Amino acid sequence: MTGRWAEGLAATLKPLIEKEGFSDTPIEGVRLIASECGHPRTPLIYEPGLFVIAQGDKIGYLGERVIHYGPGNYLVQAMPLPFECETLTSPEAPLLGINIAVDPLTLSELVQHVPEINHSEQSGMDLYRPEPMAAVAIDASMAEAVQRLASCLHDKVACDALGSGRVREVLFAALTGPQGQSLRQLVQSHGHYARIAESLSYLHRHFAAPLTVETLANRVNMSASHFHHHFRQTTQMSPVQYLKRLRLLRARMLLSQERFNVARAALEVGYRSTSQFSREYKRYFGVSPSQG
Repeated sequence: MTGRWAEGLAATLKPLIEKEGFSDTPIEGVRLIASECGHPRTPLIYEPGLFVIAQGDKIGYLGERVIHYGPGNYLVQAMPLPFECETLTSPEAPLLGINIAVDPLTLSELVQHVPEINHSEQSGMDLYRPEPMAAVAIDASMAEAVQRLASCLHDKVACDALGSGRVREVLFAALTGPQGQSLRQLVQSHGHYARIAESLSYLHRHFAAPLTVETLANRVNMSASHFHHHFRQTTQMSPVQYLKRLRLLRARMLLSQERFNVARAALEVGYRSTSQFSREYKRYFGVSPSQG
């Protein structure tokens, strides 16, 4: 099923592509992914969402984990994590895919209708361990839901009338899949996983402020030591490392806009010293901020 399904999805998406990278569609929260050429391993960050690749391949590097997602599987990004990504394409097979954002409100509604599975009673327990970022094999339910969503994009009237329903179908398929628990726990208030997700949400809203581990831990009612442990366990990096990478990624985005010079970009993301910002930027991206 996988090969034929991926070819069919690529054929559906190809006429919709108008530019490189991510592009919006008439359906809110749904974007197309396209790239004519490959890209070397480079730092980036994804917002929570599902990433389905119909053609080409991507490899994600999160700590010591190597995550392959291409035709035949989809990426579940439950939390916004700085990681490194490599894109593999060929002239005959440029990258084509679709990204569906994870809307917390929709997720909360769907969770009420999806029974929670006790995976501890099943074999292959490790397969079901919630991960904030993981590749999952495409099953028949997800394949059909994604194809229906992609087909809908060809008709503006269908997008307006059916788009939100098509998105719900895809999210439902993800919730009932092997990493559904990683999505479910985002909207459940108990447990360390949900608390770390809440701290990340706060951190993304206030990344330019002078934050400390104690501040973040207090926000989610955890001791600093327990917070640090579970933060590292979940994100594969310490809170300080996460904040630094987030600031640098935000700065790179600002520098791509002509009205931001290096000094202003550094200040906007929370750096008091432009020289320190430049050193850390070059260490992370391999080029100075003035070079992009």
